[in-house]
Amino acid sequence: MSHTPGPRFGIMTAPSHVDYQDILRIWRAADETPQIEHAWLYDHLMPIWGDQKGPTFEGWTLLAALAAQTRRLRLGVMVTSNRFRPPAMLAKIATTVDVVSGGRLDFGIGAGSRPDLPMARREYAAHGLPYHDAAHAVQSLAEACTLIRRLWTEEEPFDFEGAHHRLTGAFGSPKPVQRPHPPILVGGRSAATLRVAADHADVWNMPGGEIDDAVRRSALLDRYCTEAGRDPASVTRSPFVPVSYDRPGVTRDAVDAAVEAGFRHLVLGLTAPYPTDVVPWLADQLTGVSA
Repeated sequence: MSHTPGPRFGIMTAPSHVDYQDILRIWRAADETPQIEHAWLYDHLMPIWGDQKGPTFEGWTLLAALAAQTRRLRLGVMVTSNRFRPPAMLAKIATTVDVVSGGRLDFGIGAGSRPDLPMARREYAAHGLPYHDAAHAVQSLAEACTLIRRLWTEEEPFDFEGAHHRLTGAFGSPKPVQRPHPPILVGGRSAATLRVAADHADVWNMPGGEIDDAVRRSALLDRYCTEAGRDPASVTRSPFVPVSYDRPGVTRDAVDAAVEAGFRHLVLGLTAPYPTDVVPWLADQLTGVSA
């Protein structure tokens, strides 16, 4: 008789409009709370809401610091913009975090911000980064996933000649602690990104939206996995659920709906300012969620 695993809960703390000490407090509390199994940052270089001149920390640098300050949590960036960093450099950064954390990295990656988000679009020009169309971004993401996995696993240098990335004498050393490599989480909602997830992802994350839409896109991922020769059940499904401090019942209903729909890796979005004891409060709210 097969047993369906229960949901695994994590938190997301967007590193915008918040101090490092505040995020550190939340992550340390989560690290001591068994019901919270994973924790995430996002990957933006400027705020995507509120004061446009407000503070935002770089995600991977902050993740390395938090990896050194925690012991148990699995951790990652949900999701890394493949537009920001060359994939070979990103592979090196991620390996470093996996080593610092003692093998707790979940590697989140996506094509990058959608062009219909002006607050996100501006960060590319502000940092001298090119912004290509969606087709280019997804093709580049697929190549990046291939390259990064090869850098993590291959024992000899190699050359790579792709449409968007070219490497000569590429080699990753050291290798990640996790073998063969850290789990890969692909985030995104477009059909093209779901095809990349079917080829490369251990976990697929739906970045917000209604649960009915997530279910439809999950079914499309099933189809793409089958076409790629993969068991659809081999890709864990992960929704983002924003947390309401004032209306916890709304959050609980959203969690229940996601679990009932078959999602097993839930990411609970916390907004700053974080209430005192928000992590144990959140754990209490999750008690009794049906598997």
